[in-house]
Amino acid sequence: MIRLRSMSALFTVAVAAFAMVACAQQPSNNATAVTSSQPTIAAESAAPAPAGVAPAFTGGNLDGSVLAAGAPISNSMVTLWAATADAPKELAETRTNDAGKFTLSFGNGRGILYLVAAGGEPAAGQKGTGNNTAIVLVSVLGLQHSAPVVVNEMTTVASAFTMNQFLKGTAITGYPLGLRIASGNVPNFVSVKSGGWGSAIQDSLNGGQTPTMANFATLADVLSGCVTRVRPDACSALYAATTSPTGVAPTNTLTAIESVAHYPWYRPERLFALLAHLYPVLPSTHMRGVPYMPYLNWSPSAWVVPLAFDGGGYRAGGKAMFDSEGNLWVGDNFSIGWQGQDTLWQGGATKFAPNGQPLSPITTGFTGGGMEGGTFGAAVDSHDNAWFTNYGSKSISVFDKNGKPLTPPQGITFGGRLGLVQGIIVTPSGDIWALGLEKNQLIYFPKGDLAKGRIVCEGDTQEPCKSFKAPFHLGIDQQNRIWVSNSGAPHVTRFPASDPTKAENFKTGINNSGLAIDSGGNVWITNRFGTGPIGMLHFIEMGLHLKFGGVVAASDYLTTVMSKQKGGDSGGSVTLLRPDGSPYPGSPFKSGGLPGPWAVAVDGDDNVWISNFASASSPIVELCGTRTANCPPGMKTGDQISPPEGYTGGGMQMLTDILIDPAGNVWAMSNWQDIGSCIGTPPEALSTRCGGQNVTVFYGMAKPVRAPQIGPAVTY
Repeated sequence: MIRLRSMSALFTVAVAAFAMVACAQQPSNNATAVTSSQPTIAAESAAPAPAGVAPAFTGGNLDGSVLAAGAPISNSMVTLWAATADAPKELAETRTNDAGKFTLSFGNGRGILYLVAAGGEPAAGQKGTGNNTAIVLVSVLGLQHSAPVVVNEMTTVASAFTMNQFLKGTAITGYPLGLRIASGNVPNFVSVKSGGWGSAIQDSLNGGQTPTMANFATLADVLSGCVTRVRPDACSALYAATTSPTGVAPTNTLTAIESVAHYPWYRPERLFALLAHLYPVLPSTHMRGVPYMPYLNWSPSAWVVPLAFDGGGYRAGGKAMFDSEGNLWVGDNFSIGWQGQDTLWQGGATKFAPNGQPLSPITTGFTGGGMEGGTFGAAVDSHDNAWFTNYGSKSISVFDKNGKPLTPPQGITFGGRLGLVQGIIVTPSGDIWALGLEKNQLIYFPKGDLAKGRIVCEGDTQEPCKSFKAPFHLGIDQQNRIWVSNSGAPHVTRFPASDPTKAENFKTGINNSGLAIDSGGNVWITNRFGTGPIGMLHFIEMGLHLKFGGVVAASDYLTTVMSKQKGGDSGGSVTLLRPDGSPYPGSPFKSGGLPGPWAVAVDGDDNVWISNFASASSPIVELCGTRTANCPPGMKTGDQISPPEGYTGGGMQMLTDILIDPAGNVWAMSNWQDIGSCIGTPPEALSTRCGGQNVTVFYGMAKPVRAPQIGPAVTY
C-alpha cells in the first residue's frame, strides 16, 4: 500500500512528466505572435438552419400488398400519408382484396411517403376469426413508389426504429432533414419492395457477426403472433410484454413496437419469454415455428438493432462530426492495410452518408492538405468545411464539403511549431480553437481565417497554457467560456474566449478526455482512469512511461490499462460540474457500463451518451441528464438508463467518439480492434488489425441534435 503522502509525491512526478513533454523542444518565449500565412476560409456566425422545405414527390399509382407471416391480409384499410413538419397529410385510402393487394392513386406533393394498414383478416394463423382490430402495420417509403411495395411485420419494425423520434401512433411528423435521414435508413433493414431483408443488416459486417438480425426477426415474430393470432391471448400477451415503464399499455401492434423502440432497455426478458409462449419448438424441425428467422436463443440485454458500416478509407476513427446534411466526417488514425501502431498515425479523413454508405475514396479516404493521422480533433463549420487535427504531420487540415483540401500539402503547422494536436471546435461566433497536447498549446483562427491563425500560448509560462497538462478536448458554453479537459491533470481549465489569460481550474477525476456541455451550461467530463487510488496509480505509472519512454510508451500503457478495466469502482467515471465549476450532486458517476469512458455527447433532451475504450466489444451508455423530466420515472441525474453493462452489439470494438445525428441515431467510432496488434511486434497475419474497422449506428435512440453542432447541443 502506498501512503497518501508518497502517492501525492508520485502524482507530482507524473504531472511533471506530462509538463516535460509539453515543454520539450520549445524556445523559452511564448509563441503568441506565430501566425499562418494561408488563405482565408470564411465562417459565419452560427450553424445554418435546417432546410425548411420537405422534399417533393411525384404522384401516380402505387401498387402493393399487405402481408402477415408471408400470407395476405384481406380487407385491411390502407392509407397513404405524406409526413412533413406539420400534421401528416392523407393522400389516398383503399382496402385490400382477398389476395391482400391494393392500388392507390395520388397527386404531386411534398413530404416523406408512408403507408399504414389497419385491421383486416390474415390468411395465416387462426382461421375464421374475422377482422383483427389489433393490426396496425406501417411501411415508410421515403420518396420511392415506382415498384409494388409491401406492408408487413418487417417493414413495421424497420419503420418504428428508424422513425422512433418522429412516430407517435400512426402519425409521423418532423423537420425535413430528420425525416429524410430516418426514411433513408429503412432500406438498411428491409426491402419495402419484397418485405424481406434489406441490404446492410445481412451484409458481411452485420449478418452473422452481430445479434441484430436475430433481435430484429424476433421482434417481427412476436408482432406476427398477434397479427395472425397464433394463440387466443397473443395480442394481450404482446401488450403486457411491451407495457412501458410509465405503465402505459399498447393497444395495437404498432404502438407495441413503438414502446419497444422508445424503451429498449426496459425488461427485455418479457418479449423473449413471449417468443416461447407463441412459438413452441416443433419436434419435426427442432426449432420454433416462427415466420421470420433467425430468432434469438437467449434473452437480449436490450431490444436494440445497431448496424455496422465500413469503407471510405475508415480505419481507427477518432473524433467525428456531422455536417448540415447529416453526413459524418471522421479523422482516421490509420489507412487501410497499414500495420498501424502509435509510432505513426498516417490515416486520412472518411465521410459517410446519413445511411452509412461511404462517400470518400475506398482505401485512402480523403487525403492532402496535410491530412496524416486524424486524432480526437474534428469540427465542421457553418460552410460545411471539415477541420481535422493530425498526429502524423503535426498539423491542422481543412477540407471543403466535397473533400477538396483547403490547406497546403503540409497542412497548417505554423512553421513546424505545432506538436501533436488533439481537440478542435467551431464557436457560435465562427472562431476556431484547437489544442496542442504535446506542447501544451492553444491555437486560434478568428472567424475561421487561416491567414490570421496563431498560437495563443504554449508551454507553462502563460495562461491558459500554464494550466494545461496534456490538453485533450474542449467545448464552449453559453457564456462564451471555453472549457478544456486535461489528460495529464485531474482538473479542467476554463477561460473566457475574450481573454484566455483569465484561466481557472476545477477538480475532476483522473485522466480526462471527452467533454460536453448541456443546455444548462453544465459540463460533463469523462475520466478514463476514474477516481480513487487505483486510478491514481495508473495515472502515475502512465506519467513515468511518458517521462522515460515518451508519448508512444505512455499511449500504449493507457490503452492497455483501459482495455482491461471493468465498470464500477475500478473503472472509469464521469464528472459533472455546474456552470460555476462546483461539483454537481452525486458527481462523479460510476457504473458497470463505464469501464473506460472516452467521449461524451449530450442529446436534445440533455441526456448523456458515453463511449468506452475498454474490452474488444466495448459498450455505449446513456445516463440521465440534468433535465430529469426527460428521464424514465424515478431516475436522477447520473443514473444509468441503459442496461447495467451498457448497450452492446453492432460490431463495436474499442470506441473513441460518440455523437447524435439529426434523426436521433447514435453513432460510435471503433478505434482499436486487436490490442495485441497495436503494441510491440504482432503476429504477421494479424499485423494490420490494430485499427478499429467500423462505425456503429443505433437507430432513433436519442433526441436529435442540430448539425453541424456548433457550441452546446441544440435540438430542432
